[in-house]
Amino acid sequence: MASAPIIASPITPTGSGVIACAPPVPAEIRQHNSITTARYDMSALEMDIIFALLSRLNKDDKPGTLYRLRVQELEKLTGREWNYHRLGLAVDSLVGRSYHIEDGKSWLKVTMLASAEYLKGQGIIELEVSEKLRPYLINLKNNYTSYKLHSVLSLTSKYAKRIYELASQWKDVGETKTYSLDEFKYMLALKDPAGKEPEQYVQISNLKKFVLDIAVEQINEHTDLTISYELVKEGRSYQKVRFFVVPQKLEQLPIPFELGMDDAKLQAARRNLDTLGIKEPALVKHILTTNLLLTALFDFMYKHKTGKIKADSNAGGLFLTMNGLVSAKAKATKKSV
Repeated sequence: MASAPIIASPITPTGSGVIACAPPVPAEIRQHNSITTARYDMSALEMDIIFALLSRLNKDDKPGTLYRLRVQELEKLTGREWNYHRLGLAVDSLVGRSYHIEDGKSWLKVTMLASAEYLKGQGIIELEVSEKLRPYLINLKNNYTSYKLHSVLSLTSKYAKRIYELASQWKDVGETKTYSLDEFKYMLALKDPAGKEPEQYVQISNLKKFVLDIAVEQINEHTDLTISYELVKEGRSYQKVRFFVVPQKLEQLPIPFELGMDDAKLQAARRNLDTLGIKEPALVKHILTTNLLLTALFDFMYKHKTGKIKADSNAGGLFLTMNGLVSAKAKATKKSV
């Protein structure tokens, strides 16, 4: 019976005589959107092991492939020293961790790992991906989330890691979908859909302090994204949350007026307007300082990106027309002449 291939780094002879080498660790990880929004509970350490594993996956990998991770490599990637005892416990726990994936037609509960082995005294972990999960991780063509390995490993809060994944799914749109607080808590394992476990952070002030605010602070400081969030009231209580997302760039677009550069919502809006080719300063300022138009802009970009609005040639013109801004554009153009 043939032994499973082992992806090792650097080139390492295995017990079976197979010599294999992992490709260079990529700057980007891809996973199906169903994994991004799946419900699961892991510690920050367990998540870092999984992220390192995901970075090793290759479209040519065969079922049963073993992926070898070295603790020294993980320490270099995270910039943190890993406690070997805690690492062993984390590897042991990972075998029992599962994802709960729903797509509207069915649900799937599946473990990430088919096997995990920690080689004591060698600082080596060997992991095998569950066969049922491979289609969600390997050779993805569409409907996937991409994010930066270094960024997600630089976060210390497990909630920051999860919110970074969610934000990365929507970074091309500029705004996430609006999640009900129940849905959001389910994804982060803060609430049990079956009601068997007590809900965490019931008070909105605690949810902000221990989950949302920490995530925003860490993501904005350590990753390639700038985010902010908005809690949405229904009646007298907060019931929903959404995030505004903009990729960080070395150079921002020139802004002829002051609107708070640290506001991710406005940065995302500016980026959307630039994408649509709407650049007249007076018109841009009018849109960015009018709440109804800001909401319409994000709604338009979401529908355009998801194919619900078709505008191949002049999406900017369509947005202006739909929102009664064609005359405003003409006035702005006239002023600039």
